[in-house]
Amino acid sequence: MFPGRRLWASAALAVVATVGLAGSAAAGSLQITETGSSLLFPLFQEWAPAYQKLAGVEITPQSTGSGTGISDAENATVNIGASDAYVATALEAQHPNLLNIPLAVSAQQIMYNLPGLNKQHLRLSGPVLAGIYDGRIKNWDDAAIKKMNPGVKLPNLPVVPIHRADGSGDTFLFSQYLSFTTPGWNHGPGFGTSISWPAVPGSVSATGNQGMVQELTQYPGGIAYVGISWLTPALKDGLGEAAVENRAGQFLLPTNQTIGAAVAVMAKHTPKSERISLIFSAGKNSYPIINYEYAIVPKTQPNAQTAAAVRAFLLWASNPKEGNAAKFLAPVHFLPLPQNVLPLSRTQIREIN
Repeated sequence: MFPGRRLWASAALAVVATVGLAGSAAAGSLQITETGSSLLFPLFQEWAPAYQKLAGVEITPQSTGSGTGISDAENATVNIGASDAYVATALEAQHPNLLNIPLAVSAQQIMYNLPGLNKQHLRLSGPVLAGIYDGRIKNWDDAAIKKMNPGVKLPNLPVVPIHRADGSGDTFLFSQYLSFTTPGWNHGPGFGTSISWPAVPGSVSATGNQGMVQELTQYPGGIAYVGISWLTPALKDGLGEAAVENRAGQFLLPTNQTIGAAVAVMAKHTPKSERISLIFSAGKNSYPIINYEYAIVPKTQPNAQTAAAVRAFLLWASNPKEGNAAKFLAPVHFLPLPQNVLPLSRTQIREIN
């Protein structure tokens, strides 16, 4: 038997046994609560009905933003807090009971709303994006944008930077990319799930990835960072997608190939705790804004029955023949966990009690 299936089966049997002892094996008799990442939310929406049909366990996902997911896990008010970011070092020291368990690999794209140019892939770099978000670059025909887009007739249109209002793993990923590429940003706003955004006239805030896409459609000249699980809706809305500069100076779109190239470089550095940034990796073909999607889980669950249910679900979700299969990941443009990382996630899952 495939090792992942053996682990999943053992955990699932534990759930069934525990439910049987409680005298109720009806569908929905067990519930797993989840809040957090709006980037992970579309995947949880796919997982939840499939897993309930399979195991009779109800999963209730809520798109509240990674900051809330981490906070809820920290306070043990949910079983799983979903996040695009690992728990910050200072917070981890205060809450050693939290596990950071990668479930899949995601990416983030830069979207814009420029009438007449949305079907082109404008080239944008970290320093240019930092200049937009700190207010130094005010118009789309700025010399810095022109320089990396020769031959493109850029409009004399004000840039409208859109950022997240809620605590967000997407903000963590985007601001970390700016920090890694732009020393001035690193010494200024820095990075995190919530940061002090520079006061840029005309800037807009939005809640969740859905809010980012909705706001972007309302503002010609707008620009936003959007989790890749929302790429398909954003393109259906006619928005543009930028080619983003990587460490090697290449301008790339997030595809399975470019995300996979970055994973191949970075996955081998994943520590046992699995707390790692995959942003701005080396490699000519590496897309620069990728990361693990995390389940932030309190190691100690309310009771043995719930702990068994959470273990079983996470083993299923991370299994390449189950929840990590292409039929779940491909619609949201995620990649499965690398083979060398999967055992690390399984080890952490087994610590849930």
